[in-house]
Amino acid sequence: MSPSAAALLDALPQTQCTRCGYPDCAGYAEAIAAGEADINQCPPGGAEGVQRLSGLTGRPVRALDPQFGIELPRTLAVIDEAWCIGCTLCLDACPTDAIVGIHKRMHTVIDAHCTGCELCIPACPVDCIALETVTPGRSGWQAWSQAQADHARARHALHAARQAPAAPAAVPPSETPAAAPERKRAIIEAALARARAAAKDRQP
Repeated sequence: MSPSAAALLDALPQTQCTRCGYPDCAGYAEAIAAGEADINQCPPGGAEGVQRLSGLTGRPVRALDPQFGIELPRTLAVIDEAWCIGCTLCLDACPTDAIVGIHKRMHTVIDAHCTGCELCIPACPVDCIALETVTPGRSGWQAWSQAQADHARARHALHAARQAPAAPAAVPPSETPAAAPERKRAIIEAALARARAAAKDRQP
């Protein structure tokens, strides 16, 4: 990473939400440094974030580009544990490993690790994850702090290291790449069936 990209990365909120159009905050910083992205593509950073990037790049301050989203209060993900089927899909989707749980058991969110990135929402097959506003009236850097950004950045580094591909190992025939999607689909369908049965039992 070039020194200018490193400085730009330091100025970003580290939510790793991908709303800027890049896979993470580092990717966005690299793109700005290379002249491939504008400085107004980060909704979590808000207007103050644009000003920070303007000061580093010398580019004029501009309003956030609405195609990437708008500046809003900070949110936290909350899992309805009664509906969680334990599919684990949200665990891989979360860029800061803020969700904990095991296969076929309910999951929960660790508030201190959640950046409100929203990436867990589309990953959930039963729509049991919602967002709760935690900073009403405050958005962008007014709803976030440098300490929180540093923490999220460290968490993302751990997440990336955990997801790094390991050395190839022998794969049993039942777990070949062609069979893996079918197995995962079967697991999710079975979990959904259990959830529907449980919901039916809860009805008066």
